[in-house]
Amino acid sequence: MKSRVQLYDTVLASMLVALLLLAAFGVAPAAAQEGLPSWSDGAAKTRIMDFIKTTTTEGGEGYVAPDDRIAVFDNDGTLWSEQPVYNQLAFVFDRIKALAPEHPEWKSREPFKSVLSGNLAAVVQSGPKGLVDLLIVTHSGMTTDQFSKIVADWFATARHPKTGKPYDEMTYLPMRELLDYLRANGFKTFIVSGGGVEFMRPMTEKMYGIAPEQVVGSTITTEYAIVGDVPVLRRLPKLDFVDDGKGKPSGINKFIGRKPIFVAGNSDGDYEMLRWVTAANGPGFAMIVHHTDADREVAYDRKSAVGKLDKALDEAERRNWLVVDMKSDWKKVFAFEK
Repeated sequence: MKSRVQLYDTVLASMLVALLLLAAFGVAPAAAQEGLPSWSDGAAKTRIMDFIKTTTTEGGEGYVAPDDRIAVFDNDGTLWSEQPVYNQLAFVFDRIKALAPEHPEWKSREPFKSVLSGNLAAVVQSGPKGLVDLLIVTHSGMTTDQFSKIVADWFATARHPKTGKPYDEMTYLPMRELLDYLRANGFKTFIVSGGGVEFMRPMTEKMYGIAPEQVVGSTITTEYAIVGDVPVLRRLPKLDFVDDGKGKPSGINKFIGRKPIFVAGNSDGDYEMLRWVTAANGPGFAMIVHHTDADREVAYDRKSAVGKLDKALDEAERRNWLVVDMKSDWKKVFAFEK
């Protein structure tokens, strides 16, 4: 009669053989197959998984070598919530309020006056120039390390106006699963966003498993300086690069150096990136997160002042871009949902 140890060894050996046989015949264990649990079974999930399978199956017609498996994701409205205002703009408003005691002139100067009075509509009406004024004041005049701490401290205390949840919990669970699934299949995942790169970098590894060096975003000019015999980078009151619209393909080329084969966005600000990645010179998969769920999140597209989706939505079918319907394609939107 076999001892318990011998039986245990026999069971382990049998499991190992079974796993090897499954791998040999191209069948993954059940746990590995369940890659997108918060996605509804349907055409969207199938298309995503089929593309990943095609590009990662050695010997297959659509196989892509691991070095070229680059996936890029917009952030606002694609990975985290952007309504009722962009997270970075909420940060700007809070910073203006915190700095206001040092600037009494803001009480009568737009758009600072409207920020302090809570008149969001008037802030929006101030246009790009007004928003740039707010960004410059709140994002410059400190070192890069100081700014990173300011951002991290804000995320630690700020709360979303609709849900009351910390902003780092306002990430889309299905998209985080997709990032994990891509990485499990040999893809490198990057963020390519119009948001400030140094606003995102302190949080992206915690939120998405994306390292700071794999975040491409808008930048402010920095300058090397010595302060008290310590080298620092000062953030100057001048925009350096805007990573939105046509800037996104340029930013990918400049900072990543490889053309992606997978792209995800949610607005017309991603249009040029979607077009470029799916140009007819190799494999290219594009998906658009369509905000259709007014109950679990916010329903918006063509007329929204935040995350407007119009042109890209019109052209999605013709260009074979996958439009993900948040209401029907996602079982859950946020991890905190019951």
